[in-house]
Amino acid sequence: MQNSSTGKKGMFVTADGQNVAFTFILVSSLFLLWGFCNGMIDVMDKHFQEELHLTLSQSAWVQFAHYLGYFLMSLPAGWLAIKLGYKGGIISGLLMVAAGGFWFLEATKISAFWAFLLGVCVIASGLTFLETVANPYTTVLGDQRFAATRINLAQSCNGIGWIFGPIAGRKFFYATNAAGQSTGGQTLWIPYVAVAVVVVILAVVFRFANVPDIKMEDDYRLDEPDAANSNAPAAPVGNRCAAMFALWLNIVVLAAAIGMIVSAIASIFVTDGGKILTMSLEAGAVVALIGSVILFARAKSISRHSIWVHPHFSSATLAQFFYVAAQSGIFAYFINYMTSQAPMKISNADASSLASLGFICFLSGRFIGAGLLRKFPAHKVLGIFGLGVRAKKAAGYIVMAIMGGAIMPKLMGHIADKTDISHGFIVPMGCFAIVALYAFLWPKLANSEGMHGVDPARAH
Repeated sequence: MQNSSTGKKGMFVTADGQNVAFTFILVSSLFLLWGFCNGMIDVMDKHFQEELHLTLSQSAWVQFAHYLGYFLMSLPAGWLAIKLGYKGGIISGLLMVAAGGFWFLEATKISAFWAFLLGVCVIASGLTFLETVANPYTTVLGDQRFAATRINLAQSCNGIGWIFGPIAGRKFFYATNAAGQSTGGQTLWIPYVAVAVVVVILAVVFRFANVPDIKMEDDYRLDEPDAANSNAPAAPVGNRCAAMFALWLNIVVLAAAIGMIVSAIASIFVTDGGKILTMSLEAGAVVALIGSVILFARAKSISRHSIWVHPHFSSATLAQFFYVAAQSGIFAYFINYMTSQAPMKISNADASSLASLGFICFLSGRFIGAGLLRKFPAHKVLGIFGLGVRAKKAAGYIVMAIMGGAIMPKLMGHIADKTDISHGFIVPMGCFAIVALYAFLWPKLANSEGMHGVDPARAH
């Protein structure tokens, strides 16, 4: 009988025989939701530049508020998701997104930049809950052989949502009346309130739906102390200096993020731009100094089994930071570039439509990636690029590294304000160069031959 039941397992049938296909569809709708919200964020900057007479650098506070929500809530969301379970974590995230969506009604009445930024940050905080729960949940909703296939299907829904976000932005952020005058300031709240209504309905559906709290096996025994993990791969001694240098660079990046947060808070109470910059630099310098002292004082005592002494992980968080930084900057100023640099005249609304076309190409890239996973077994790819016993813990830090999307658009906007938007795109070009450098150096950092011809038993 056991063999018979095992034979009936399918993509959406769990080990105990439950068919969770409907649950998977519900969870996939969450991917569509946050893709849609992210897509709207990416076409919002130009609206605020014109409606509130902001510079490009000032409008980048939209990206800052969005990614700040992810940065602040990534670890708390993970902790609460463990306490509340899958269903509780999803419902909490949906209600937080709803609160942020409904807030846009009040923000429109206030008509102040900070009010809109607050709504963006609250929505992003709710999306953090959803991403923290939904990504790992898709991997346990059925036979483990199809875990990679399920998460790729769900991520495709994310890409589809991202396509429709700019379309909504075109209709409501850049709406005009019969006289050709902008009415975006009065209609911006509509898509957000619509999202709020949808997520409230979803929260009710999830409340009564079958969302089994399937326990994920602790394959990597993370609850055990390092001594118990005697089989954990130790970092190569020769690469320890490289790992420490990369870790120090992570501290510098964190210091920059803290400085930006201080700058955002200070701007609420202080109007002197020079004083705000000084406070930001001083806060960042203090964090960098304290972090550096602690690092060098404890460098020799850091366990050889710590994820941070693996140079390919310490560098991966930096690569993630710069990749998201480049992506966020390009998306944030895409409309500015198309309306000012294109050889023909393009309106804001038309540029929003072109952004949707760009996201179709972005989605195509996901399918190409999925095709590579079909060619190369997922467990072998993970064996080459994963961190063994530390893989799950490492993921949390890499998620936090998306703070790059909050910082670099500000720098990009500042350069564009001083010169033009074309020169601003030097920033993402530099970010991609750093990501490419990490990719080329990966075999040395990981002490591995690379993707081809690797013995999985030797890989990290």
